[in-house]
Amino acid sequence: MRLSTANMFEASISTLQKRQQEMQDAQQRLTSGKRVEKGSDDPTGAARAERARTAIGQVDASTRALDASRNSMTLAESALGDANEIMQQIRETLIAAGNASYTDAERKSLANKVQGLRDQLLSIANRGDGAGGYLFSGQGTTGTPFLDNPVQRDAAGNRTGGGVSFEGIGGNVTTGNLENYPLSVDGRAAWEQARSGNGTFVTGAGTNATTGAAPAGWIDAGRVTDPTAVTGASYSITITGTAPSQTYTVYNETQGHVPVASDNYTAGNTVKFDGLAMTIGGSPVDGDTFTVAPATNDLKVFDVLDRTIESLRKDGRTGTQVTQDNLVNLRDLDAVMGNLTNVRSQVGEQMNNLDGSQARLQTLKVYNQAEQSAAEDLDMTQGISDFQNQQTGYDAALKTYAMVQRMSLFQYLNS
Repeated sequence: MRLSTANMFEASISTLQKRQQEMQDAQQRLTSGKRVEKGSDDPTGAARAERARTAIGQVDASTRALDASRNSMTLAESALGDANEIMQQIRETLIAAGNASYTDAERKSLANKVQGLRDQLLSIANRGDGAGGYLFSGQGTTGTPFLDNPVQRDAAGNRTGGGVSFEGIGGNVTTGNLENYPLSVDGRAAWEQARSGNGTFVTGAGTNATTGAAPAGWIDAGRVTDPTAVTGASYSITITGTAPSQTYTVYNETQGHVPVASDNYTAGNTVKFDGLAMTIGGSPVDGDTFTVAPATNDLKVFDVLDRTIESLRKDGRTGTQVTQDNLVNLRDLDAVMGNLTNVRSQVGEQMNNLDGSQARLQTLKVYNQAEQSAAEDLDMTQGISDFQNQQTGYDAALKTYAMVQRMSLFQYLNS
C-alpha cells in the first residue's frame, strides 16, 4: 500500500488534534471537579444526577415551608400563652367578685376590669402572623377572623344578640410538598368550641314552678361518679316542701318528665342519680327547679366573658343569685381556659413535629447531595491520572507529527 506524504501529514494532524481535545477535556474536568458536565458525557449518570437535583430542590422548598410554619406556630404558641395570662387575671377577678360583702358598685368596677381584659383577648385572637395573615384565621378570612358586633337588647334591656363572631373558615392552612406543615390555627376550635359545663353535663338554675322567680338556692358544676351509668339525657330537679322537711325529685326530661330519683333534701347535701352527682345549696323553697343537660362543644370564650360582664353589672341580685352566677361563670371560664390550654399543647406538639421533620429533611438532602456527587463529581485521583495519560499521549502525537513533517524524498537524497 502506498501512502503519500500528504496522507501522512493529514493523519498526524488528525491524531494530534484528537489528543489535544482529549487533554483539554481532561483538564476541564479537573478544573470543574465534574465528571459529567453534559448529558453526552454519561447519559445514565446525568439522569441520576438530575433526579438528585430535583429531590434537593423539593427538600429546599419544604425547608422554606417548614420555616414559615415554625414562625407561625411560634407566634401562635406565644399568643395562646398571652391569652392564658389574661384569663388567669379574669379568674382572679371573678373569685374576688364572689365576696358577699361587695356592693353592686364594686362589682361593676370589677366588670369594667374584665371588659378591658376581654378587649385585650380580642386583640390576641386577631393577632397577625407577620406575613399579612392572621394566626387564628383557620383556612382563611377576608378580614380579621373575630368581629365584635354591636350588642342588641330587647325592650326589657335583656341582651338578644351581638358579641364576637368568628368570620374565618374552620380548619387550618398547611403548606409543604413532602409533608404538610400548618401555617395557621383553627380559630373556631380554639376560641369557640370548648366543652361546656364540667365536660360531661351542664347544671343550671331554672325557675320556681309556682312563682316563675329564680330559685332561692344554687347548684354547683357537679361531677361524674359512675361513667358507665351516664345516660346523656336531660334532667330537671324539683324541690318540694318547706325546710326542714323538704324532698327533691329528679325527672328525665328526655324521656318525657319521667321521675328517676327522689330523696329527702338537706341544704348542702349531694344529689345523686344515673352516675351523676351535684350539690344544691342555699335555701331553696318549694317549687324551685334546677336543670341538668348534656355538655356540648360550643362554649365560646367571648360569650362566657360577655355573660360574666353582664352578671357583674346587674343590680339588685340576691346573695344566692350572686353565688349561682359566680359558680357558672367560673365553671365556664375554666372550661374555655382548659380548651385554650389544650390547643396550646397541640401547637407545641406541632412544633416538636417540625423539629423531627427538619431532621428528616436534612438527612434527605445529605443523601441526595451524596447521590448527585456520586453521579457527576470527578474522582480527583483518577482525574489527575487521566490528565497525565492524555498529556503523555499528546506529547507522543506531537513528536510523531514533528518526525513526519521532516520526511520527504529530497531530505532522503540529501542524506
